[in-house]
Amino acid sequence: MFLIIWINFLGCISYAQTSIPEIQPEAIVYKSVDTIKLHLHIYRPQNFNKNKIYNCIVFFHGGGWNGGNYKAFQRQSRYLASRGMIAISVEYRLRNVHGTTPFDAVEDAKSAIRYVRKHAKDLSINPDMIASGGGSAGGHLAAACGNIDGLESRNEDLSISSKPNALVLFNPVYDNSKNGYGYARMNGRYQKISPLHNITKGAPPTIVFFGTNDKTTPVASSKLYEKKMKAIGSRCDLFLYEGAEHSFFNKGEYFIDTLRKTDAFLMSLGYLKGEPTI
Repeated sequence: MFLIIWINFLGCISYAQTSIPEIQPEAIVYKSVDTIKLHLHIYRPQNFNKNKIYNCIVFFHGGGWNGGNYKAFQRQSRYLASRGMIAISVEYRLRNVHGTTPFDAVEDAKSAIRYVRKHAKDLSINPDMIASGGGSAGGHLAAACGNIDGLESRNEDLSISSKPNALVLFNPVYDNSKNGYGYARMNGRYQKISPLHNITKGAPPTIVFFGTNDKTTPVASSKLYEKKMKAIGSRCDLFLYEGAEHSFFNKGEYFIDTLRKTDAFLMSLGYLKGEPTI
């Protein structure tokens, strides 16, 4: 932490946290469940023009489907907005707040993607260039949207897809079986909600960041996910960080490195142009 402060003081662009503009998000309601209102926090480019069309990424925070908040991906959202995308960080129902299950969280995640796509014109977003990302349980939600059919909320327009076009996953929960994470909370339905068990042809291109010393989510599941993705002909770029633990990606140089690799991945898919600015 001292090193980061010292670098900031010197004004170094490469590794200074202050090199990311402090773009403030706009909050809009995307879903109401009884008295609960769930928001999208929308980070737009500084030179945003409502008459232009922007590519988009939708982030889901981690917290074991129990807690956490949208600010977990605030820096990534601000950076990608500064690079010309619209970045959105999503609120979803949580056990510690709403007494809900991981299945409810997946429903909300799918509702969020669908809302963005349905309202793409009003939001100045390209409906065919919507990526999704997340960390830990948030990575699970993004991967579930990308791989799992069903688990949709009632009374939604299912003619509009809730499937993102690309995935950016940070130590995600892939596997909800006994070998993975969260099995006891799945009530015998883990195969319906586990992204690892639902990979099929056409799965969106994916980049994954994982620490080899992650004691929360097994690194073996990432290797198996990569293998399954390649077997069905989908791109999966897996980056393993030796000795790194869970949630490593928001810390120090790990943050910089994973964000630069995210930038390169999105640029390779046409979401971004130009050189990284971090």
